[in-house]
Amino acid sequence: MGNYVLPVLVLLPMFGAGISYLIGRRSKPARDAFASATGIAEFIIAAALFAAVAGGQEFHISIPRVCGLGLSFRLDGFRAVYASIAALMWMMTTLFSGEYLSHYRNRNRYYLMNLLTLGATVGVLISDDLFTTFIFFEIMSFTSYVLVIHDESPAAMRAGETYIAVAVIGGMSMLMGLFMLYNTLGTLSFGELRDAASGAALKSLYLPGTLILLGFGAKAGMFPLHIWLPKAHPVAPAPASALLSGILTKTGVFGILVISSRVFLHDAAWGLAVLALGVVTMFLGAFIALFSIDLKRTLACSSMSQIGFILVGIGMQGLLGEENSLAVWGTVLHMVNHSLIKLVLFMCAGVVYMNLHKLDLNAIRGWGRNKPFLNAAFLMGALAITGVPLWSGYISKTLLHESIVEYIELLEGSGSPAALFHAVEWIFLISGGLTAAYMTKLYVAIFIERPRKPEYSEKRPYYGVRTVVAIGVPSLLLPLFGMAPGRFMAGIAELSQSFMAGESPAHTIAWFSLTNLKGAAISLAIGAAVYLTLIRGVLMRRDESGDKIYVNLWPPVLDLENLLLRPIVEKVIPFVSALVLRVLDKLTDGLVALLKLTLLRPLPIPERNEEDYAPGSFLPHPHRNRAAQRISASVSFSLLLFGSGFCAAIIYLIVILLT
Repeated sequence: MGNYVLPVLVLLPMFGAGISYLIGRRSKPARDAFASATGIAEFIIAAALFAAVAGGQEFHISIPRVCGLGLSFRLDGFRAVYASIAALMWMMTTLFSGEYLSHYRNRNRYYLMNLLTLGATVGVLISDDLFTTFIFFEIMSFTSYVLVIHDESPAAMRAGETYIAVAVIGGMSMLMGLFMLYNTLGTLSFGELRDAASGAALKSLYLPGTLILLGFGAKAGMFPLHIWLPKAHPVAPAPASALLSGILTKTGVFGILVISSRVFLHDAAWGLAVLALGVVTMFLGAFIALFSIDLKRTLACSSMSQIGFILVGIGMQGLLGEENSLAVWGTVLHMVNHSLIKLVLFMCAGVVYMNLHKLDLNAIRGWGRNKPFLNAAFLMGALAITGVPLWSGYISKTLLHESIVEYIELLEGSGSPAALFHAVEWIFLISGGLTAAYMTKLYVAIFIERPRKPEYSEKRPYYGVRTVVAIGVPSLLLPLFGMAPGRFMAGIAELSQSFMAGESPAHTIAWFSLTNLKGAAISLAIGAAVYLTLIRGVLMRRDESGDKIYVNLWPPVLDLENLLLRPIVEKVIPFVSALVLRVLDKLTDGLVALLKLTLLRPLPIPERNEEDYAPGSFLPHPHRNRAAQRISASVSFSLLLFGSGFCAAIIYLIVILLT
């Protein structure tokens, strides 16, 4: 009977979404309570299943004939970890939403889509074949779109337009890749992919793999499809931003992990490609975050950068081959850490916004002074994401750094050039330093600097009991995991490693050895230098009153969406499509003219009376010849058949998908 609990994990929040909507039409407090209860119930079930999996159990169920190929779910170590993380994040953000959204409109719609997104997200994370993953991935994209545009402001609508465009393009790319992969391997089941791929030619897998990578990478925030991240987070409600950053991006990473560890297991070429994308994403996200003066936008760019760190870990898994245990552990643990860290930081940003309704650092500076709870919670998140020893982020970043160093030693030991990977190591350390710099900027601006005049006047408490629980519990996990990594983080990694065909490290990890502390110290030193020189020296200027203010010097022209992607979608693609269609039209006309001059030359036409023409005929009189009639009829009839057949095929596919 335990296997039947898996569909409950997916369907419980989906049914709860509908019930909460109906309750909300009668009573808003009752709806808020029911939505919170649904989130708590989901977490309790997920936590119970996690405990069972940790004890050695595994759950699996297949539901045939759904959408043609059926649905398949499995709960093993890694999926149990992430289903529990997702449930925890939704429980906390739903608790926080009651207070945060108290003055918002359309709250019924918010809770409806929020819980539907929970069900779809869990469906992705416990899926056991790529078809099931795709079904719930697309549901999640469309339900989460409503969370992005919740405010319905012009900025929110434009961000939502970008988000859904990237999601749809990524989804279509993924679907095409799945068709090709299924055609090549004959299966999409996670358990069968590895054996099927081992018997196929790698060259035949790279194109479908790339298409699937683009689809999942779009949701993960991977360069160059990261454009939705810095735009969606600032406009979405803070609880939704925490979910978008902390868990929805991980569904994209989940898909990349599946492809990398099941189809391209230990493939160095694939690992190098993922590593290159990860390095660019990691550095670019951190670099852009330095310039941002919007609290949530900075955290969004930070999310892009941290996804880059995770992609570096996935890339190193492919390069290290069977000796990739450090990369596997670092990848899993940084996923978990980033989810918890962004849960804390975005909800702290939400506390700021729900009190001031502002996010600009110059407008909110100093507001956090004399607010010890918010100060401590934000500081826990900042120290963890920066990689300060004794906080959880240090553990995962250390493992990722060690995996790069290990590969450099393997290259040098075999006499191969390692200059490229020395550069990767330094970009890794510099990106960590940039993280320290922009998080220091946020912390100093909100909690240390004096507010600009006039001083803030507090008319009511700035948080409630549910907010304390929602922010306080995950913020306590960050130092707890960091101070006792052998007890907590190593256990999570060991439970998860089999999903990526990983094994425990051959040697005991010295978490706080001088070598590992040295890497963290280099990043922190770089961060201090960047903060003092670039941020305080260049990115702050005096205004008319002589006060130093933060300025955003990032050139708007470098917005990748407006510079490149929107022009391609809105201008280049329509122009090229119209040009191709016009060329085809002219070719058809040319073919008709050629046939008229050769095979279908005009025949003599006998004299005919007016009544020989059909009423309303558009044919010219009396110069129409039989050859032209035959050509016109044949071309028109062919086009009619083509259009009818195309429509029938589309209808057939829709029916198959629905049945």
